[in-house]
Amino acid sequence: MEGDDIGLEIVPRTVTIMEAAIAREPGLDVAFHRFPVGWTSYLEHGHTLPQTTLDGLKEMHGFVLGPIGHAAYPKKPECVNPHPIIRRQFDLFANLRPTKSHPSLPMLHQGVDLLIVRENNEGFQPDRNMIAGCGEFQPNEHNAFSVRVISRQQSGRIARIAFEVARQRDGKRLVTAIHKRTVFELTDGLFMDTVENVAKDYPDITLDDHHVDTFAMHLVMSPQRFDVVLCTNLFGDILSDQAAGLVGGLGMAPGLNAGDTKAMAQATHGSAPDIAGRGIANPYAMIMSCKMLLEWLGAKHGEERLISAARRIEAAVERVIAEGKHLTSDLGGGSGTEEMSAAVVAECNEI
Repeated sequence: MEGDDIGLEIVPRTVTIMEAAIAREPGLDVAFHRFPVGWTSYLEHGHTLPQTTLDGLKEMHGFVLGPIGHAAYPKKPECVNPHPIIRRQFDLFANLRPTKSHPSLPMLHQGVDLLIVRENNEGFQPDRNMIAGCGEFQPNEHNAFSVRVISRQQSGRIARIAFEVARQRDGKRLVTAIHKRTVFELTDGLFMDTVENVAKDYPDITLDDHHVDTFAMHLVMSPQRFDVVLCTNLFGDILSDQAAGLVGGLGMAPGLNAGDTKAMAQATHGSAPDIAGRGIANPYAMIMSCKMLLEWLGAKHGEERLISAARRIEAAVERVIAEGKHLTSDLGGGSGTEEMSAAVVAECNEI
């Protein structure tokens, strides 16, 4: 699903990279299917998320979703934001957002390698806290209210994801849980009680916790001290963007939305209409999101060749960045989207 604006440029090139990496794995058969979504889908099919797309996704093992420019959609029932609907439809409750520095790139911090694990389907966001109606309401011109939903079930599910990932990473075997339970005594209290109970099942993993404001300070000053960061929805959304700023911005911020049975690659950044069509968008976040998707699919289905393809993509990207000859302008280079993507394909074919 190519999405909007720069999605039309970075998603097809990322799929080409995935195909190149997969082709290097003998006997690995992966089929890609294109589904309409976003503004081009509205112009062609009359809806930004046609029912045929949702029906088709049911038959897929994983999804690739390009950035969506829903803020520019007209206020019509046919012009919905596809992302939250897809996320709810397939229970993609875990949002995994890595942050990694690269020695050859100018960044605020080097030696950063952390993963923010964010609960994805409840919290303050109005599209995630009500099954009907709206979680935000304004009874009069002077007052407006938002409802926050925190459940023990979802807190437990996302906590287990964080501890499992901490076991798999070559890191500090550390989970840092983020909260403000001195203020949100009931909601963050429930979240932390649940996290602490889950931690008992992982004696090999250290559980640390920080108030969200204190953590925001430490993240700026010494991000190298953290490994896996466990967050409720809104805190995770804010802190993952802050973390991206430490290593070059949202162009360096991949993401994966995962559930029990399916997962969706989706870069953290938006559709960037201001640079769309100019061929200068940084494809890194989309490429690495899809690398995460292949890893997830490989682990889910016991297919080592998918994991190998994912590692090939990661190694190819690291080579292109280290060489520095085919980088987009935000990374200090003079190449465009096509040139950087083609360089990654060439490296995939060599590895």
